[in-house]
Amino acid sequence: MKKASLKHWFNSGAPGVWISAGAVSIAVIMTIGLLAVLAVRGLGHFWPADVISAHYDVPGQPRQVLVGERVQSEEVPRARLRGAGLPVPAQGPESMTRELLKVGNRDLNPSDFTWVIGQWLTEQSRPAELMTVERREWGNFYGYLVNIKQDGRIIAEGEAAWPQLRERIARVQQIAKELGGLEKTDIGAINHGIERLRLQARKLELKGRLSAEAQADMAIERAEYDARYKDIEARVGALYADFNRDSLVARDATGKEIEISLGSVVHAYQPNAMSVASKLGFYFQKLWEFLSDDPREANTEGGIFPAIFGTVMMTLIMAVIVTPFGVLAAVYLREYARQGPVTRLIRIAVNNLAGIPAIVYGVFGLGFFVYVLGGSLDRLFFAEALPAPTFGTPGLLWASLTLALLAVPVVIVATEEGLARIPLSLREGSLALGATKAETLWKIVLPMASPAMMTGLILAVARAAGEVAPLMLVGVVKMAPSLPLDGNYPYLHLDQKIMHLGFHIYDVGFQSPNVEAARPLVYATALLLVLVIALLNLSAVFIRNRLREKYKAFDG
Repeated sequence: MKKASLKHWFNSGAPGVWISAGAVSIAVIMTIGLLAVLAVRGLGHFWPADVISAHYDVPGQPRQVLVGERVQSEEVPRARLRGAGLPVPAQGPESMTRELLKVGNRDLNPSDFTWVIGQWLTEQSRPAELMTVERREWGNFYGYLVNIKQDGRIIAEGEAAWPQLRERIARVQQIAKELGGLEKTDIGAINHGIERLRLQARKLELKGRLSAEAQADMAIERAEYDARYKDIEARVGALYADFNRDSLVARDATGKEIEISLGSVVHAYQPNAMSVASKLGFYFQKLWEFLSDDPREANTEGGIFPAIFGTVMMTLIMAVIVTPFGVLAAVYLREYARQGPVTRLIRIAVNNLAGIPAIVYGVFGLGFFVYVLGGSLDRLFFAEALPAPTFGTPGLLWASLTLALLAVPVVIVATEEGLARIPLSLREGSLALGATKAETLWKIVLPMASPAMMTGLILAVARAAGEVAPLMLVGVVKMAPSLPLDGNYPYLHLDQKIMHLGFHIYDVGFQSPNVEAARPLVYATALLLVLVIALLNLSAVFIRNRLREKYKAFDG
C-alpha cells in the first residue's frame, strides 16, 4: 500500500513541483545574499567610523601610539602568527585577534593600513578632539587640529580653530566648484573652438581653397577666443590664489606637526564627537558624492559618476542600434524568407553566435569597426585631422556597436518567437479586408509581437551592460577626462573614450596599488552596477507589460 501511494505521489508530479520550488528558493536566497554582502561591505564604507587612539605594546619592542579606524577583525591561530615572525608566546589561547587599522597619513607612514594584534592594543580611547581630514591626495589624515593659518599667519588656534576650519572648508569647496565650471565648461568650449578653427583651416588647405579672406576671418575668430581665454585665465588665477590661501596645522599620533593646504581638503570632521543624526547626514552626503563626483587617487577615492554615465549612455546607444537590426532580421527570417535548408542554417548560426565568448567580439570590433570602418571614415570625412585619428581609434560608437553585435542574436531569437505566436487567422483576416502584406505586418503583426521584442531587448541589455572584456579593446578606459555629452557641437561625441562600471570594478579590484582602500569601493561599485542594470531592465519590463496589456485580447 505504501509503495502504491509513493508511486502515485511520484506520478502526480508533486516531486517536480517541490524540486522546482526549492531551486527557485535557493536562487532567490543566493541573490538576496549576494546583494546583502555587496550592500554591507560597500555602503558601510561611507559611514564616518569612530577613530581610536591606543598604545601598541609589542613584546620586546618600544611602545607605539596608534590612531586610526577599525576596519576588520579576525581570529588567527598562534602558530600562524609565530610563522609570520611575530613575538607571540607559545603558551596561551589557541588563537589571537588580528585587527586591520586604517592609520592614514600616507605622506608620513609607509602604508595607510596596518595589521595589529588586538591583545597588544592597550589604553584604547576615543578622544572627541580627534579629527579625520579627507584629502584630494595622500588619503586621510588622522590627528589633532593645532591651528588655522591664512597667508601663513595664525588666525585661530585651540577651541576657536575648529569653527574657523569648517567655515573655510565650505568656502574652499565653493571656489572648487567655480574653478571646475570654468576649467571644464568655459575653457573646454574655447579649446573646442580653437581646434575647430585649426581643422577648418587644414580642410580648406587640402582642398586648395584657403584664401586670404578665409584666413583673416579665422584670425578674427581666433583672436576672440584668445581674448576670452585671457579673461578666464585671469579669473582662474585669482580663484587659485584664494583656493590655496588658507591652511591647517595638525599633529599626528607621534606629536609631529604637518601643515595641510585647505585646497587639498575635501572634508574635515570629528567622528567621535558626532551624534547619530550628524553621522547619518554625513553618510548620505558621502553617498551622494560617490554617485556624482569624479574619481581621484587612482580611482580608489572620490566618485564614479563618469563610469555611471558611460555605462548608461553606451547601453542606450546599443539598444537603439540593436533593436531595429534584430527586429528586421527576425521579420525577414519569419515572414519573407523561404523556409528551407539555408534559412535553417542561418537560424543555427544565429543561435551559435549567442554562445561565442565576448572577447572574440571585442577583437572583431577592434579589427573591423575601429581599424577598417573607423580608418575609412577618417580618410573620407576627417582627412584634415590626420594623422591623428577621429573614428579610427576606440570610442563610444565602436563600443556600442560591438555590444550590439554581441546582443543582436538574442533580439532575433526573441522576436522570431513572438512573431511565431501571432495567429495565422489575424494575418488572413487583415489580408481579406484588403490590407497589403506590408500593412498587415506593420499595423497588426509587429505591434502584437512588441512584447517579445522588448523581452529580447531586456535580455540584450542584461548581457551587454555587464560585459567588460570586449570593451577594453573598443573604447573603455581607466580614466576619461571628459564626458562624451557636453555643450560643444555636435554635443554627443561618439568618438570619445568612456568609463564603464564593469571595467571600473576590474581596475579598482585588480590594478589598484592600494588594495585595502579599494576593496570597499569594489563592493559599492558592483552593487551600483547591479542596480543600474536592474533599473534599465525594469524600465524595459514596464514598457513590455504596457504593450502586453494593450494587445492581450489578441494573445494567441
